Amino acid sequence: MKQYSTPTLPPLVESRRLSVLHSYDILDTPREAAFDDIARIASMVCGTPRASITLIDAERQWFKSEIGMGGSETLINASICVHVMLEHDVLIIPDISVDARFANNPLFTDDPGLKFYAGAPITTADGVSVGTVCVVDTVTRILTPEQIDTLRMLARQVMLLLELRKMLKNSERSSDYRAHLLANAAHELRQPLFVASLSVQSLLPDAAPQQIKRLKLADGGMETIKNGLNRMLIAASVRATFTLANFADTNLGDILEYISANFAPAAEHKEIRFRVMRTRLKVISDAAKLETLVGNLVANAVKYTEAGGRVVIGCRRHSDHVALHIIDTGIGMANEAIDALFEAFRQGEARSGGHGLGLWIVKRTAEALGITVQVRSIPSQGTHFTLRIPALPSPDVSDEPAIQIV
Repeated sequence: MKQYSTPTLPPLVESRRLSVLHSYDILDTPREAAFDDIARIASMVCGTPRASITLIDAERQWFKSEIGMGGSETLINASICVHVMLEHDVLIIPDISVDARFANNPLFTDDPGLKFYAGAPITTADGVSVGTVCVVDTVTRILTPEQIDTLRMLARQVMLLLELRKMLKNSERSSDYRAHLLANAAHELRQPLFVASLSVQSLLPDAAPQQIKRLKLADGGMETIKNGLNRMLIAASVRATFTLANFADTNLGDILEYISANFAPAAEHKEIRFRVMRTRLKVISDAAKLETLVGNLVANAVKYTEAGGRVVIGCRRHSDHVALHIIDTGIGMANEAIDALFEAFRQGEARSGGHGLGLWIVKRTAEALGITVQVRSIPSQGTHFTLRIPALPSPDVSDEPAIQIV
């Protein structure tokens, strides 16, 4: 018996066709009501118990929607739908059992009761067929011109859905990227702005009368800029993902030196004992984003610690990570406040203005960098943040001293 052979397109044509199909990112996606409705309409209009929206991949035909087919895909060597792509129009087979083309088709030999097939090609605007809308029955049939036209229209509707779906995904990706840029620009500016504002405020007590007005104007201007940045973050919050990290070997010592240089003056002005422990440890991270993450936590520590309190930053090597500790003796938080700590725009017990964006930024940035954030806090006693940062391979545990809450 001669084995059934599925017709094929020339290699270059088939390669382009598959590229077009895959560009819709539709294969192996969950069922969707819009496609199911089209398959149901095809079945109802043609009066058949089986119908499908079939997409032709390299070695299989996959059903985006199916009624009565009993599966999600079949091998390409059993495909009748491939013939539809070669016809470039509706293909009708009133009785498969008497059609010589399908005498040895596995689909028919495995199911001898299969008789009728009709399919309309799903074709792009430039003539590339990616699949079919088809109906199947166990009895022979003849379709009316109206039924044939309906199959064509339904195939066009599937193509329209694929195009709209693709456009929506592209739009979402573009929107995500724009939101990412907007959010990153905003939150990377907030930290140096906070430091600058504290520096200006530290000058006020010793300023000459003629300088006080200028310093207050400068501080007011920075507050206006900060509020604008907060609004930018609010606008970007729905889409921002903070996922575009550039991972590399990162020297924690450099980051902590930056933290010390930027926050020590503000801490000194508030009469806070501020200590950053030196380190030679390295981690795998995005230096700029890690700097921003740590800076936000240190900014909060300085902000909510009163005169006479302490802020200590240090790190310790473990087997597969470095634990970076940020400890303060500030106002602390209750357990319920910790549970809601990283929600966007939540402020908790902040005594100053703001939208509570800093900790939301910490959460989103930590997720992007693969960092685990742990919090311990006692009201009126202080807060201890621990960042578990992926480390470069090393057999040794750090001999650098651990730090304890003070």
